[in-house]
Amino acid sequence: MPKHKSHSGTKKRIKVTGAGKLLREKAGKRHLLEKKSSHKTRALSGTTEVAPQDTQRVKRLLGGI
Repeated sequence: MPKHKSHSGTKKRIKVTGAGKLLREKAGKRHLLEKKSSHKTRALSGTTEVAPQDTQRVKRLLGGI
């Protein structure tokens, strides 16, 4: 059976911590920022954990961590 390649788009977007948690950037902070309040843009900064419903799918895309 051939080896599977990890998904290169997912590799660039998801970071795996030492404990095995999956971290991602929050969406919505790339453009159209002028109409968004400062409170909203600050809330969108930083990283957050991938939702539990998505972790299995993301792990599979990363090559079965």
